[in-house]
Amino acid sequence: MTGTVTVQQSGASARVSDEELERHRRELTAYCYRMLGSGFDAEDAVQETMVRAWRAADRFDGRSSLRSWLYRIATNVCFDALNGRRNRALPMDMSADPSAPVQSSLGTPLPETTWVEPVADGSVLPDSSDPAELLVARESVRLAFVAALQHLPPRQRAVLVLREVLRWKADEVAELLDTSVASVNSALQRARATLSTRSPLGTAPDPLDEEHTALLRRYVEAFERYDITSLVALLHEDATQSMPPWALWLSGPSDIGDWHTGPGGGCRGSRMLEVRINGTIGFAQYKPSATAGRLEPWAVHLLEVADGRITSITNFVGSRLFAALGLPDHLTV
Repeated sequence: MTGTVTVQQSGASARVSDEELERHRRELTAYCYRMLGSGFDAEDAVQETMVRAWRAADRFDGRSSLRSWLYRIATNVCFDALNGRRNRALPMDMSADPSAPVQSSLGTPLPETTWVEPVADGSVLPDSSDPAELLVARESVRLAFVAALQHLPPRQRAVLVLREVLRWKADEVAELLDTSVASVNSALQRARATLSTRSPLGTAPDPLDEEHTALLRRYVEAFERYDITSLVALLHEDATQSMPPWALWLSGPSDIGDWHTGPGGGCRGSRMLEVRINGTIGFAQYKPSATAGRLEPWAVHLLEVADGRITSITNFVGSRLFAALGLPDHLTV
């Protein structure tokens, strides 16, 4: 759809163009990603938001801003998508005892809709020169935070994102959700209480500074050499590793090291490409194939870092993400 739609705005005519709608796409994608836990679902939700906005443009009366109106539509799209659907999760959330890792075997891969999935920075981060704004945007799409949000009921999720991340006022959120300010404040309090129990390792992630990026480079170098002793030395004592779409996850440097030198040994000879995802630096792993000299897409590694150590490694296995991130379909060596 392209063009311009004429709408009534406080008794006068106003025009809403494609450009005005598109100007909000990135922030709406970030909002829907936090709500839905999948970059693919977020993009679909924003596309549906734009379709609904075009269809309802003649009913936009201008009493709220175009941005607020689009957020109302996007929120309803997300609520529709979440209705009756099981929340996305990470493998650590799938165990009956969340402190007991599953590490006997890979088992059977679970459907993609089971898992929280990453998102490209270019789809969700603002074009801003304000360091403070960028920091908030990055932290609010971090995998651990988005995964924690999925534990909230949809309305609490929306309230928390709108109030805590986007800094909307309570009365603005109440208007968007057609509820009272007291209800919004209550939902926010309950959401905060739930999230307080979901903070990984009880500490904030390290900033994406030179020290952080140097640690990630050492991880890549160790992985490409398949020097597991050096790789394990980079891990926090409570580090975890998981591999969606499998429910398997590992806990602690010893178990992670044993996996790499055992069942994970097929990753020897892999090469990594840097990607910007979830407000940080990730790595696309290309694994040796049956064809000599050809490396095939295998997994996207997303690492969390705190206290100068790697606290979690999430390997999103499968080629689906490679195309979405604009990565090559193979490498040659």
